[in-house]
Amino acid sequence: MNATIRRFGHPATLIAEHEHWVVLLRPDQPTLGSLVLAAKSEATAFSDLPPSAFAELQQAVGAIEAALKAAVGFAKINYLMLMMVDPHVHFHVIPRYEGERSAEGVIVEDAGWPKAPALGEAVALDEYQIGRIAAWLKGHWPG
Repeated sequence: MNATIRRFGHPATLIAEHEHWVVLLRPDQPTLGSLVLAAKSEATAFSDLPPSAFAELQQAVGAIEAALKAAVGFAKINYLMLMMVDPHVHFHVIPRYEGERSAEGVIVEDAGWPKAPALGEAVALDEYQIGRIAAWLKGHWPG
């Protein structure tokens, strides 16, 4: 796994794995169920990914949206490709909703709703919470 994936807590944060992508629980939760969808390659430009990674992206996104709809009932979903600090290709996946959502004793308000996500107001999960929320989300994963 590349350094960006490791920085987001792999393997403890791993939710799902595909040939070209991993889905990780985002340790800082601006909204409940926030994830990182990261390419497993060393590519630092989106256009450098192989065609097969682009094809598989549809499968990964479909699973993410099905699981998050079941888990948090989002109204919108944001895919942010920031890549400012962590250089490898990845998206921050932020489910959006009015108000708050809770699971496993963690409560997260969407502080930015209905505008841009308030990434700076994220709830930082500890190791125990990461394990509990990751297991909860895996329970909603399709297939």
